[in-house]
Amino acid sequence: MLSRKYRYLIALAQERHFGRAAASCHVSPSTLSAAIRDLEAELGVAVVERGQAFSGFTSEGLAVLDYARRMAAVEADFRLHLTQLGAGLSGRLRLGVIPTALTVVAALSAELARQHPQLTLEILSLNTDAILRRVQSFEVDGGIVYTESSHAAELEFVPVWHEQHVLIAGARTPAWGLKTITWAEAGQLPLCLLTPDMQNRKTINRVFDGLGLCPQPGVETNSIVSMLAHVASGSWCSILPRSVLDNIGIPQGVDVVLLEQPLVSWQTGLVTLARKPRPVAVEALIAAALQLGAG
Repeated sequence: MLSRKYRYLIALAQERHFGRAAASCHVSPSTLSAAIRDLEAELGVAVVERGQAFSGFTSEGLAVLDYARRMAAVEADFRLHLTQLGAGLSGRLRLGVIPTALTVVAALSAELARQHPQLTLEILSLNTDAILRRVQSFEVDGGIVYTESSHAAELEFVPVWHEQHVLIAGARTPAWGLKTITWAEAGQLPLCLLTPDMQNRKTINRVFDGLGLCPQPGVETNSIVSMLAHVASGSWCSILPRSVLDNIGIPQGVDVVLLEQPLVSWQTGLVTLARKPRPVAVEALIAAALQLGAG
């Protein structure tokens, strides 16, 4: 099994702070620091950049960290495999999900629970860059992202959902009561959109760019709940996948308007790190995604 020294190193990479890393490992900062010094002495290389506070890893340290993460992933997969040989697959899976897919992912959770009722699924709301980074560093077992974000050679992608975006309008906005609206007209409204780092916002911006428009939102947020609350207050409109409303319902004070000219849709699905053989957790996620996509 993986030495605690390597686990401390992984925690330090996640927390970027000695004190927080130590707390996450339930040890004192001095114990964690001493373990990393022992690791450096054992390997004969400096692993951590020295200073008053944590400032990063040396090039050798990054190589050690990559090894530690890989070995931790192998150990986790081995433990899951053993449960599969016994009473059935049990343990914990981690899934990073873009904010706009946090409602539809419930269908994947339900399918996974149907196939493996003893598994626990931890869902993390993350932007696309964070999901891809954590998938590639073995920090999550998979992620839910847009198709266009999954083209790297080291990634495997299973398409699951097609998303049509709609405009949601507050009661005091010009779009209230409309059945349809063009993207060009939507660009003239008081908008509350996701922050520019979010992939959903990037896709929306590309539609506006194609029309020669550059709307300036009055509010930007990284939370779908915050978007819905701002629209429900009456003063803003927003653009989001119809599936968000299909799963949680339409809040009071929110009107749904079909977006057209152009009619666009996006595909989302499960992204994992391509490995052969696939780890048990990844195999379980892909099987559930394939079943869901087939339905």
